[in-house]
Amino acid sequence: MKTTVLTFRKMKRQGEKISMLTCYDYTTARLMDGTVDGILVGDSYGNTMLGYDSTLPVTMDHLIAATQGVVRGCKESLVVFDMPFMSYQVSVEQALENAGRALKETGCQAVKLEGGASVCPQIAALSHAGIPVVAHIGLTPQSVNALGGNRVQGKTGEEAERLIEDARKVEEAGAFAVVLECIPAPVAERISREVNIPTIGIGAGAGCDGQILVYQDMLGMNEDFKPKFVKRYAALAEEMRSAFREYTADVKGGRFPEASHQFEMSSEEELKKLY
Repeated sequence: MKTTVLTFRKMKRQGEKISMLTCYDYTTARLMDGTVDGILVGDSYGNTMLGYDSTLPVTMDHLIAATQGVVRGCKESLVVFDMPFMSYQVSVEQALENAGRALKETGCQAVKLEGGASVCPQIAALSHAGIPVVAHIGLTPQSVNALGGNRVQGKTGEEAERLIEDARKVEEAGAFAVVLECIPAPVAERISREVNIPTIGIGAGAGCDGQILVYQDMLGMNEDFKPKFVKRYAALAEEMRSAFREYTADVKGGRFPEASHQFEMSSEEELKKLY
C-alpha cells in the first residue's frame, strides 16, 4: 500500500519509527521503493549529483526532472519534493506557485521548506491549498552563509528554546512533519515529545520519530565526506571502482565482449553476403 501523510501521523501515534532516505533518479528509486517509508528528492542533488559545494545553485527545473524519475520508480514510499533556495522565500504567492508546480509536474505527495517561524505564512497557505508540507529546522543548508557554515544549531539554552518554539509554530501552521537537522539530541528529544507531528532527524539523535540520510553517504559512495551522524551500511565506492577497473581490464585484454554478448546474422546465407 502507498505510504501517505496519514501513515506518518499514525506511525507517530503508535510509536513506530519512520525511515527516510534521499533519492534523485528512477533506477535508485525502484530499488529503494518500499524499503523505506519516505523518499526525499533533496536539494542535496546539487552536492551529490551536480558536484556543487552547496545546495544554493539548485533550481526548480533540476528537482522537477529528478522527482519525475523518482516518482515513476515508486509505488509504495511517500515522495517529498525539496523546495530549492529562493523558490518560496520571496512571498506566499511564489511558494504556492512553485509548490503547486512541483505536485502537478512530478506527482509527488508533499513538499519540504527550510525555516521555522519565518516561513509559517507559506506553510499555512500551502496547507490550506491542499499541499502537504514537511518543515525543516536546525541546520538549514540553504542558509549556510547566514549561519556561518554547516554548524550544529541549538547548543545553548537560548538557541534550543528558539528551535522548540519554531517546531511548535510550524506544527500550528499546518506542517505534517518536521526535519530536525544537526541539533543536540536532548533538544530533538524534547521537540519530539512536545509536538504532535513526526520529527525526522538527521544528526539529531535517537529521540526523533524517524531518521533520514543521504543515500550516497550511508552507502559509502562519498569517501571524502564522513559526518559524525552518518552510519555507513556499505562501502560501494571501492566496489564500484573495482568493477570499473575489471571492465576496463576485460576490454583491453579482449575478454569482453564474449560470444554470449554478441548478435549473429539470421542465417549462414545472409552471413555469406558480407564477403
